Amino acid sequence: MTVHVDGGARGNPGPAAAAAVATGPDGDVLGERSAYIGEATNNVAEYRAVLLGLELAGALGAREVDVVNDSELVARQIGGQYKVKHAGLKPLHAETLSALRRFDRWSVRNVRRESNERADRLVNRELDEAVRG
Repeated sequence: MTVHVDGGARGNPGPAAAAAVATGPDGDVLGERSAYIGEATNNVAEYRAVLLGLELAGALGAREVDVVNDSELVARQIGGQYKVKHAGLKPLHAETLSALRRFDRWSVRNVRRESNERADRLVNRELDEAVRG
């Protein structure tokens, strides 16, 4: 299963949201989730999106998951290429690694923002609704 995830904050920090879209091998959407997460930084929102995506994949019964996001930092921290230096990200990083261990096989990769449109739209919808109250 592929899970496209995105997190974003308007301001950094600012109002933030996370979203995930799960697709099967043929590209059909199997499920999606989004959530307003309150005041957070962009990087925190990106980690929360990965966690939301892993939760969605697990709920849909996935044993293998390919997480796709548009944050090079988060993808490379999870993959071990970058160290997690920011204290606020360390607990989210640890929680993400723990969640990934529930799958038989996993990967996390980053793509250009344009390749993650549906998840991006869900994030913006959550933020727009939060602003409207």
